[in-house]
Amino acid sequence: MERYAHWIYDYLIERDWSSPSARFVNMIGLLVILLIGLGIVDALIRRIILSQFARISEKTKTQFDDILVQNRVPRNVAHIIPLLIAIAFVPYILLDYPYYEVILEKALKGLSILLAVWIIRGLVHSVRDYLNTKDRFKDKPINSYSQVIVIITWIIGILTLFAVVTGIPFFQFITTLGAASAIILLVFRDTIMGFVASIQVSVNDMVHIGDWITFEKFGADGTVIEINLATVKVQNFDKTITTIPTYALISDSFKNWRGMEGSGGRRIKRAIIIRQGSIKYLDQEKVQQLKKIELIKDYLENRENDITAFNEENKTDKDLLINGRNLTNMGVFRKFVETYIEQHSAINKDMIIMTRQLAPTTQGIPIEIYAFSKDKRWQNYEYIMADIFDYIIASTSYFDLEIFELPNRLSANVN
Repeated sequence: MERYAHWIYDYLIERDWSSPSARFVNMIGLLVILLIGLGIVDALIRRIILSQFARISEKTKTQFDDILVQNRVPRNVAHIIPLLIAIAFVPYILLDYPYYEVILEKALKGLSILLAVWIIRGLVHSVRDYLNTKDRFKDKPINSYSQVIVIITWIIGILTLFAVVTGIPFFQFITTLGAASAIILLVFRDTIMGFVASIQVSVNDMVHIGDWITFEKFGADGTVIEINLATVKVQNFDKTITTIPTYALISDSFKNWRGMEGSGGRRIKRAIIIRQGSIKYLDQEKVQQLKKIELIKDYLENRENDITAFNEENKTDKDLLINGRNLTNMGVFRKFVETYIEQHSAINKDMIIMTRQLAPTTQGIPIEIYAFSKDKRWQNYEYIMADIFDYIIASTSYFDLEIFELPNRLSANVN
């Protein structure tokens, strides 16, 4: 091979060229021939590989080969053989220039390392894109894992490149970086924390893509659209995008509504506050009026019979209502509300339905409705809840109950 490396030199020497000039022209000529040959080889190999991939793609049902082409993996693989040819022939081309031979050889080896990193990056992105097409992986942080692999690949590639340039063996070069480990950890602090957080989020099944989450600290209230190594993107209901650090999902408290969406209903938990001064016993005349309300007619008749029997048995003096057992407008109203909720067509009857009286406050006594709507869609849920409370609020006057509200200037003037 060395004999052929000087054929231009020998030819020029025969033509009475000086030795330095002949060596230089020999090197330039061989380099041009090599570059032309590498260009032809690269084009041929690229065409062969791409045509084979196209033929395979037509015969297979999987999309993975198409994704490989989109990420330019076959095109980058085609560069391997020309690069190996260049590394093999450079020592002969620069045989008379050993100093430049070492430099160019290191440059080609560095280019080989970068090409290997780029091919691995393309493969990782192809696997990521392919898994994202599968339904069972759509809610997994695949992007985070692919980013970690690519970052590790780049770190190894850069360290290997420096080892080649400096001429120090790779493992010896790694050990010399021990003193710089603190700086490396500081530079990649967010990446490391994000990677650990991504693993914990995935293992603990905390957040999926498509989940509705509420994160008050960051003002996020919407659907998770992307989980990356460093950030989680949430599209709020007003179509704005909120970016949350991934590690915040494990260090701070947030609300995930996935459990509600996977259940049989969406919770209604709201109270109205009744003025304590409007609560009273019901006399016989008022009971007869309330019997006209169909929802509680049977309840009032049964309760009236039970109370009358108890009072007669105990010979209670009913000239004063406080004596014995009695019905109150608040108690009857609670039963009315509960019956109404139980019969409402939009309420899930298989889940808890409750109307309860909470502890008195400075504003009055809260009556809380606790139930679950069948429809979990936000807009419909709000409509159902508003419809229920419109009816309940409008019905309080039939029971001589008053809902608390802060006095305003107009009402104060009227009074």
